[in-house]
Amino acid sequence: MSVSISRRRLLGSSSAALAAAAPFGALLSSPAAAAVSEALKPSFEHPLTQRTVAEMLAMSPVDTARESALVSNAFRVLVDAAEALREPALRNAVLAILKDPVPTVADTDEGKVLAALKAEGLIDAKRNKVFPHVTQKGRPEQPFWSAPGSGYASHHAYPGGLATHCALNVLSAVRLLENYDSVFDCDLDYDAAVSGELLHDLHKPWVFAWQPDGSSRVEKPLAKTGEHHVLSLAESMKRGLPARVVVAQAAAHDHPGTPAGEALVVGWIRAAAIIAGVDPVERGFLAADKKTLPLPRRSEGFVVHLADHDFVLSGPACQWSLPALKKLAASTYGLTSEKDFNSFRNYVFANLSAMRVWALLSTEGEAALAADVARILKA
Repeated sequence: MSVSISRRRLLGSSSAALAAAAPFGALLSSPAAAAVSEALKPSFEHPLTQRTVAEMLAMSPVDTARESALVSNAFRVLVDAAEALREPALRNAVLAILKDPVPTVADTDEGKVLAALKAEGLIDAKRNKVFPHVTQKGRPEQPFWSAPGSGYASHHAYPGGLATHCALNVLSAVRLLENYDSVFDCDLDYDAAVSGELLHDLHKPWVFAWQPDGSSRVEKPLAKTGEHHVLSLAESMKRGLPARVVVAQAAAHDHPGTPAGEALVVGWIRAAAIIAGVDPVERGFLAADKKTLPLPRRSEGFVVHLADHDFVLSGPACQWSLPALKKLAASTYGLTSEKDFNSFRNYVFANLSAMRVWALLSTEGEAALAADVARILKA
């Protein structure tokens, strides 16, 4: 089955549906690899500018992300994917979050939420707060496109890393949907899977706020996973997103294919429902006994889970690259303090990506990395 036929089946055959899908459809039309390369690869070949060390050190993480062609093109992939969602209300809700990720869940009685989470065994009994710091009510801590993809020792830990992480995941989710359709004739819910993937890390701009030393905030655990996951689910619930989307989103960190995995997903939904102030059964997030997902279990959450495995390689790639980057920062650019190195790694990773840095190091060595960095930073 061709990609174009799969897209038509997934989005419906009406001209309005196809028109809504046009931006993302154009990006993903056959051959997919050429289209993605066309959209993203120029980010590496033509950086927007070559900065001096002084200019680079003066840039904030948000400035660094704003200037990166890689980040802006990755974020465009996310917006295109959201604009291709079939349901207008869902499309508008997802676009609103991408463009302004305000943590509306923080506007609640934190003490009451904390007590309820403790009573259910969903948060450490010693915790005295649930939410990360909110600098200004009604405003995000930073734009979606400037956030790191994870904690500072993990995957895509650089300004704009969230956009690059999610872009790969969304492209993976779309391809999985098409492949399940092509191989097994499974016509899955495009909107549920793709929006679940788009939303799965929506509160990383809040959880991983940039710190004065150029690093990002350290994440805390919640309901046996990183707090960003539960807070993101709670935000989707509070904003009234459909149950099938929230349940698909919930499976990003584990899947309901085993009793142990499903218990984790159920715990995250329960914790998120407490934070959002909603009944998870009444809203259709859990079965009546609150022990499983709604039955029969749908497949879209598995697509979200499978597509969210970029971290398996990108996490080690980020960590393995650091020794060579520190050596280069000191020997070529004279940067030895931790704060200056954080600025250097943020700038290099935001423009080249940790994945490209590691690919160069692992295939061509330190000289190739130094040459690539020289294209974007003057010694």
